[in-house]
Amino acid sequence: MKTFHSPHVEHHFTGNETVRDIVLGMADGLTVPFALAAGLSGAMVASRIVVAAGIAEISAGAIAMGLGGYLAAKSDAEHYDSERQREEDEVREKPEAEALEVQEILENYGLAAKESKTVVDALRQRKDAWIDFMMRFELGLEEPDPARALRSGMTIGASYIAGGLIPLAPYFFMSTASAALPVSAGVTLTTLFIFGFIKGRFTGARPFRSAVQTLVIGGIAAAAAYVLAKAVS
Repeated sequence: MKTFHSPHVEHHFTGNETVRDIVLGMADGLTVPFALAAGLSGAMVASRIVVAAGIAEISAGAIAMGLGGYLAAKSDAEHYDSERQREEDEVREKPEAEALEVQEILENYGLAAKESKTVVDALRQRKDAWIDFMMRFELGLEEPDPARALRSGMTIGASYIAGGLIPLAPYFFMSTASAALPVSAGVTLTTLFIFGFIKGRFTGARPFRSAVQTLVIGGIAAAAAYVLAKAVS
C-alpha cells in the first residue's frame, strides 16, 4: 500500500517592499500632520485654519513622499540594469576571470574545488544563468519588478494621505482647535501605538517595542511643535 505525503510548504512573508512603503508613508503621515496640527493649536488658531493647513500639508507631503519613492525605485532599477550590463561585458570579455570568481564564491559556501568546477562548467554553457548567478551572489542584487517604481510611489503617497487624515479628523467636527487637540492627540497616539505594533509583527521586530518606539517618536514630534508654536505666539 502506497503512502502519500503532503508536500512540505514553507510559509515566508514576501511583501517586504510593500510593507516598507506603507510603513514609510503611514508613519510620516501620522507624525507630520499631527505635529503641524498640534503646533497650530498651540498658537490658538481656529479649527478651519488647522484643517486648511493640514490639507495643504498632506497634499504636498503625499506628492513629495510618493515622488521620492518612485524615483528611489527607478534608481534601483537603473542601478541593476547598469550592473547587469557590466557583468555581461565581463563574462564576454574576461570569461576565465569571471569563472574563477564563481569558483571562489562556491568554495566560500563549502563546495570542494572539484564540485565547484562542475557547477562553473555548467554555468559557462548558460550565459544568462551565469550572469544571474553573478548578480545575486557576487553583487547581492535581485532583479527589480518593472512595475515597482509606480506601485511604490502610489503606495507611499496613499499611505501618507491615510495617515495624515487621522490626526486632522477631529478638527473637521470641532470648531475650536483647543478642543480638538486632545481628541486628535488621543486618536493619533493610539493609532501610532497600534500601527507600531502591527509594523513590528510584519517586519519581525518585537511588536510591543516597535509600538512604543513609534508612539514615542510621534509624541515627541508633536510636543516639540506645540511648545514651539506656543512660545512664538
